[in-house]
Amino acid sequence: MLAVKVEGLGRVYEQRGQAEPVRALWSIDLEVELGQVQGLLGPNGAGKTTLTKILSTVLLPSAGHAAILGHDVVRETAAVRRNIGLVLGGDRGLYPRLTARQNLAYWAALYNVPRRETKARIEMLLERVGLDSDRRIDTYSRGMKQRLHLARGLIADPSVLLLDEPTMGMDPLAARDFRTLIHELRQAGKSILLTTHDMEEAAALCDNVALIDKGRVLATESPERLARLVAKHERIDFSSKDESVPARVRDLFGVASVRTLEQPTTYRVELSDEAALHQVLSFLVSQRVTALGTSRPSLTEVYVHVIGDRGFKV
Repeated sequence: MLAVKVEGLGRVYEQRGQAEPVRALWSIDLEVELGQVQGLLGPNGAGKTTLTKILSTVLLPSAGHAAILGHDVVRETAAVRRNIGLVLGGDRGLYPRLTARQNLAYWAALYNVPRRETKARIEMLLERVGLDSDRRIDTYSRGMKQRLHLARGLIADPSVLLLDEPTMGMDPLAARDFRTLIHELRQAGKSILLTTHDMEEAAALCDNVALIDKGRVLATESPERLARLVAKHERIDFSSKDESVPARVRDLFGVASVRTLEQPTTYRVELSDEAALHQVLSFLVSQRVTALGTSRPSLTEVYVHVIGDRGFKV
């Protein structure tokens, strides 16, 4: 059984004044195995939140099917809700005039958490996310509210967690503690779908990452394999004061490009053929370059390469 199974999932929004409907999701296929942390990485407006809301039974799909632990999200909503913890973030879902403890007690009652277990579970979660339980929520910062959302998502001890931008608004220390918590939950056997546009977070936490843009899944791989989608082979960095060396490297077999890095005498060689690596390295050694090394692209570079560098556009 899979924790999450999505087949051909689509979602269309009708908008007033527009002849054509807006497609938020286009025939999405996605699988999350039991005990796996699956990342969903994409820019704002890519469809990440829409997919999360469909999986949590908040929205109905326009096409396709989705299931949580074998339960269809449309036909078996009650069974789905019993098995998931949802973290959407923002102010919705929290009651600002209540304390953190009172908020969690309310949600524990909705999830039918046994009363004999409620108090101990609330105190454990508040300590785990580092919150002052006696303050009203309207005095909380955005990051503190986000941590309370996370505690709320865990109150029913769900088997599957759907986390939509869970570290949004958190300070670096809180985000670090969150990552530790995700590792602990994974070790406890929880299955997690994590949507984010934080490349470092995806690389640090996820077994697999699906790149999504404009409602379509572009690729699903491990963070390391995604990096190899951009550079299937190592790239080479070297330093040389001889300005003729970069030009001669460009003429070698299997070299896609040579560009100057920040320092005027430092260059990066991108290869297009695996067989070229040894030849290029041998040539650079023969030219007595002052520095030489190989590397692979980061997940950030993969993201920009596959989705595109749009600046502030969505």
